[in-house]
Amino acid sequence: MKTTQSGAMKMLATALEMETKGRKFYDQALKKCSNKLGRDIFTKLRDDEVVHEGRIKAIYGSLKGGKPWSGEWKKMKTAASGLNPLFRELAKKEGTRIRAETGDIEALEVGLTFESKSVEFYDKHLPSAADPIEREFTTQMIAEEKSHFDLLVDMKYYFSDPASWFADREGTHVDGA
Repeated sequence: MKTTQSGAMKMLATALEMETKGRKFYDQALKKCSNKLGRDIFTKLRDDEVVHEGRIKAIYGSLKGGKPWSGEWKKMKTAASGLNPLFRELAKKEGTRIRAETGDIEALEVGLTFESKSVEFYDKHLPSAADPIEREFTTQMIAEEKSHFDLLVDMKYYFSDPASWFADREGTHVDGA
């Protein structure tokens, strides 16, 4: 069953609530994180959530004003696709010297839950997306949330065991010197 405009607005309201919670979480996580690498990545994730909020607000406002779906949201770019390469580059600079606190790992686990639920939410909505632009928006949001999830998986592995992360991801051993 395809969504109506009011159904799309309801989905967007829920999505905005989720993205706002994600932004607030990443903002707190970056302030509490014990290392610069984690703070840098949490900042980028928070900034992506801000973009997501902006997209959703713009679409919601347009639909509420009686206008059809518009591709204007595409102008609001995130760093999602570039975050994992950025993380790997920063991790190489840190080497195996990284020290993550228990709270850092816990924050990553909470982030993984947020991102997983976001992917699930948008995945669930996609089959009912009526408008082609709505489908494109939803597909893009799924891709960006999956990118965030994959990054957090990579970060958790790196923070938990930097030497193994280098061996597995980079095919080299880095001694941190």
